[in-house]
Amino acid sequence: MPSRKAQQERMGEALDRLKKTYPAVAPALNFTTPFELLVATILSAQCTDKQINVVTEPLFRKYPSPGHFLDAAPEELEADIFTTGFYRNKAANIRKCCQALIDLHGGEVPTGMEELTNLAGVGRKTANVVRGNAFGIPGIAVDTHVKRLSALLGFTKHTDPDRIESDLMQIVPESDWTGLGHLLAAHGRKTCVARRPKCDECVLSDLCPSAK
Repeated sequence: MPSRKAQQERMGEALDRLKKTYPAVAPALNFTTPFELLVATILSAQCTDKQINVVTEPLFRKYPSPGHFLDAAPEELEADIFTTGFYRNKAANIRKCCQALIDLHGGEVPTGMEELTNLAGVGRKTANVVRGNAFGIPGIAVDTHVKRLSALLGFTKHTDPDRIESDLMQIVPESDWTGLGHLLAAHGRKTCVARRPKCDECVLSDLCPSAK
């Protein structure tokens, strides 16, 4: 593994190129409040962001607050989120999460990492998504794109998300922690496609040890 300084320099160059390639990059999940983002991110497990946005548009009109989710019959909520997959487990987690928000946090989404990860259905990835995008608190959310691309680019040798997050925190400027996920997701969807990466078109090919 190259030195930390070498990794920091290579990451800095990669970030500069990605920012120029995707200047209008933004969170893929649609939301207007921290609560909406929290629910959307819980739903996004094992589902595409595009499908989540289709589901959450009517969902948030129907359930605008934690109390509205709790007032609904479990079967009704399950039907409303059926197309996101694992709908029974997700519905149960959302209801438990909403109950905790009301009981422990006055119905508001907390900002602390520990407070968030204590909520049902919320791990470090979801917490970092909410903290970074809803509250402006820097954090690296290790989703499938970040996990795959950071390994291909040689920025980590780990597969555990927490270890990957730790590795990236050492070489990515804190001001870019939240944006890193957006940039790698955009690049993973457009160019570094999982099944058929377009290395010949990639702006990072000369920086990438995995390039063909």
